[in-house]
This record gives sequence, C-alpha cells and structure tokens, in this order.
Amino acid sequence: MASGRRVNPVYRSISRPLTILGAERKLFFFAMCMGAGTFNLLGSLLGGMLMFLLLYSFARWATQTDPQILHLLLTSARLRAQYDPSKFSPIAIRRIPHA
Repeated sequence: MASGRRVNPVYRSISRPLTILGAERKLFFFAMCMGAGTFNLLGSLLGGMLMFLLLYSFARWATQTDPQILHLLLTSARLRAQYDPSKFSPIAIRRIPHA
C-alpha cells in the first residue's frame, strides 16, 4: 500500500437488492396501490388485478434489468448534467476472486 489507497472488500450478499416476489419493494408497493386504486375507482376486481399484474410484471422487469433503476430515475432529474451519456467515461474496476 505504498500509494496510500485504501481497499475495501465488497461482498455480494451485502449489495443484493431487497425485493418482494422478485420486484423492488417500492415498485411492488406502487403496483399494489395502483391495483387497489383501480379496483376502488372502477369497482371491478378484474380491473384491479389486471392493473396490478401489469405493473408487477413491469416492476420485475425493471428490477432484473437494474435493481437501482428507481433511484436512478428519481435522481436523474435533479442531476441532469451528471447523467449525460456524451460525457461518459468508463471506470476501471478490478475484481479480486475470493479464495
């Protein structure tokens, strides 16, 4: 460690996203609330279930694509300049295999 850099180990189990039935918790809750709202508004159980299933499938897809996508979307409006794709510069990450 002559360069003075500090190396912190990162364990996969710590960075695993918290999900409910495979969807990120906030997106799952949003799907449930919209399903319940549709049920109350239309008075149709089928409509509420259909809305929930559509939003739930979208939430599962979004979570499998990127678990932090909700955070990214909410933050990107505030920090627009930092998320500019033309200013992208790759960061070198070195992975040390666990023995």
